[in-house]
Amino acid sequence: MMFLITGGCGFLGFSVTQRLVAQKRGRVTVFDNLSRIGTRENLTVLEKNDLIDFVPGDVRDRDLVETVIERIRPDVIYHLAGQVAMTTSLGQPRFDFEVNVLGTINVLEAVRRQSPHSIIVYSSSNKVYGDLDYLRYTELETRYRLDDFPKGLNESTRLDFTTPYGCSKGAADRYVSDYARMFDIRTVVLRHSSIYGVNQRSTVDQGWVGWFLSEMLSAQNEEEGKTIAVAGDGKQVRDLLFCTDAAELYSRIPDYIDSASGMAFNVGGGVRNAMSILELVRFAENKLGTQVKLQHNPRRRSDQKVFISDNSLASKVFEWQPTVSFEAGILQTVEWLKDGSARSHN
Repeated sequence: MMFLITGGCGFLGFSVTQRLVAQKRGRVTVFDNLSRIGTRENLTVLEKNDLIDFVPGDVRDRDLVETVIERIRPDVIYHLAGQVAMTTSLGQPRFDFEVNVLGTINVLEAVRRQSPHSIIVYSSSNKVYGDLDYLRYTELETRYRLDDFPKGLNESTRLDFTTPYGCSKGAADRYVSDYARMFDIRTVVLRHSSIYGVNQRSTVDQGWVGWFLSEMLSAQNEEEGKTIAVAGDGKQVRDLLFCTDAAELYSRIPDYIDSASGMAFNVGGGVRNAMSILELVRFAENKLGTQVKLQHNPRRRSDQKVFISDNSLASKVFEWQPTVSFEAGILQTVEWLKDGSARSHN
């Protein structure tokens, strides 16, 4: 098979690419503009594999996207390139729109015109559901609890595009599904909660698990302790999906496309792997033997109190379940961070 991965040198793209070549699924073309921290280092690793080709480029470049898809005619396109930070979308809404919406349209139109047999798998977000403030919560000591959804939120949750990021991801999400409906393009949308793990170069506004762990590791070298800023009270909850579990799901999708085409799936670590910021900090303090102070800043606008994915539909269709517990995943991430290779944001 022929695979094309937009954003293939990013965190998720790198994980998916490695999984595909490890499984010897076929040849992979990685398309990336190398703008994010760590992408050049990831490319250096990927280029050592003879099954991987690299094309430098930006999904906003309509002509280049069409040329690449016309030349490769991939069996599967994993469209993972995107603007990924909500805070960036507030400061640069036009940039956010151009990357997430126009970039996705460029991919869809190139497939419609040049390679209609291609499967498109799109990486969407839980932010398409908005701030979810209309749901009922109970505030506990270390977290908020979503009272009416003990298994998490499923795909029937009301779409509600808020923040420029939510609007751009939501529009792209719906465009991808509509191309299945209107043009018979085989598409799948995955709405992610929090993916984390090795090879993620986290920043303060994207990749919160890795960022907090990296900050806490650096606190081990400070005699007077370290203060870490937290947006809100720290009781916000997300379910954590380790990168290898996410990559395994992506690799399975082509085999199940007849059952999944045109559908959107909530995907995360599930209830078992849900944590609040406070709980992550306390867990890491115990494992690292360090203590930090938290400075509570105002809650970010449209920050969901709780998002936990109900994976039931994805589990049924793709015969998939997360296998890496948050305990094991966090410890693996810490070991990777300890070598210093991911601290370029400090």
